[in-house]
Amino acid sequence: MERLSADDQIMLWPDAVWPQENGALAILDGASLLDPEGRFRLDGVSQALEARLHLMPRFRQLLYVPRRGLGRPVWVDAPAFDLSHHLRVATLPAPGDEAALLLATEQLRRHRLDRSRPLWEVSFLLGLPDRRVAMFVKMHHVIADGIAAMTAASAFFDIAPDAPLAAAPPWTPAPVPAARELLADNMRQRAGEVGSALLALARPVASIRRVQAAWPAMRELFAGTSPIGASLNRLVGPDRNLAVIRSDIDLVRRAAHQHNATVNDVLLTITAGGLRDLLRSRGELGEDAVLRVYVPVTLRHGSQNHAQGNLIAQMVVPLPIGVADPGRRLRQIAAETATRKARNRPSLGTVFRSRIVSGALLKLMNRNPVNVTTADVPGPQQPLYLAGARVL
Repeated sequence: MERLSADDQIMLWPDAVWPQENGALAILDGASLLDPEGRFRLDGVSQALEARLHLMPRFRQLLYVPRRGLGRPVWVDAPAFDLSHHLRVATLPAPGDEAALLLATEQLRRHRLDRSRPLWEVSFLLGLPDRRVAMFVKMHHVIADGIAAMTAASAFFDIAPDAPLAAAPPWTPAPVPAARELLADNMRQRAGEVGSALLALARPVASIRRVQAAWPAMRELFAGTSPIGASLNRLVGPDRNLAVIRSDIDLVRRAAHQHNATVNDVLLTITAGGLRDLLRSRGELGEDAVLRVYVPVTLRHGSQNHAQGNLIAQMVVPLPIGVADPGRRLRQIAAETATRKARNRPSLGTVFRSRIVSGALLKLMNRNPVNVTTADVPGPQQPLYLAGARVL
């Protein structure tokens, strides 16, 4: 029986007003995916995807919410899984350029996932130049955080163009747990939590040290104010726009090395530069302007081959957008992140597990808003292929 973790449950709280769904867009060489008339070979692609579903069990599971008293939501096998319900094929309007692709992806992203089915889907978009095909993979954040979502999406791909197509392993859905099983499991979990609480009381010095170690990181979430950027402090909602900015990773690495910084620091500096230009155009930029930005920090260690679910903390970084010189801005951000990375960070689920504590913390955070949230997830480091088609 696999319950949602406390971290996973956090991804369900704001879902109604701020959709919590991850997406990844890949461009494929469609020469082997399209027939001579330009029709998409859906059957062959479906067969390739189905052969790999066993690598990501959540793709054939539903989110089941038991009645009160039976514990947290649990993952159960879909009794009648149908892969065709999760695949879409559409054609971009002419001229099939990048603007049309991003607009179509925005529209697909706004389409909410059906909670009565496994929470993911793949869309194939035709009409790009040179017989290319776009593949948009979308899944709910409750299935996986950013790094785990990339792992899940990568499960569909091969690392060689001529990899043999293995037969799909047999799969039979397990029955939904009975109420008595859910009740017994919930009682065991509650007993474990009580045991952990009693153990903490029996070791007060160790417990106090843990709280003290985590307190500087927690204080970031609701300490300090951002007197500027009022136009940014509103709920984003589902209507978000997509844009692409291209650069050279080697150039980014060189900039990081020259300023004793990291690639992430350079990306935050670029973000700060964009926010500086935006707020200056709105008349909201001051000489010493600082914006607070959320930077998710993964708590995963070691191999990510089977990563799923959510396991992250949040780091709050002040971006000195009032600083005009990018080099100076990068050095300030690098110094801030180095200090903040050294802090012990509890997972979000640990912080918000108690309803009383979570309510109090959310009120404090609401009084001291974080203006921007950002994340960066590295893409594949080697060539990938879908049914023989290379990811470009």
